[in-house]
Amino acid sequence: MANRRKSHARKVRLFRVVKGNRRVPAWVIQRTSRRVVRHPKRRSWKRGHLHR
Repeated sequence: MANRRKSHARKVRLFRVVKGNRRVPAWVIQRTSRRVVRHPKRRSWKRGHLHR
């Protein structure tokens, strides 16, 4: 889909999803003594689809 066809609101939503797809920060892993290593809402661009 071309970028010019997306509305501004849709771009904001997509950007929010991209920002939320990051790994758990190293300081969190260190502070929890490796109890928290995985991000429960992590998503792959190939496997997981966005919910509408």
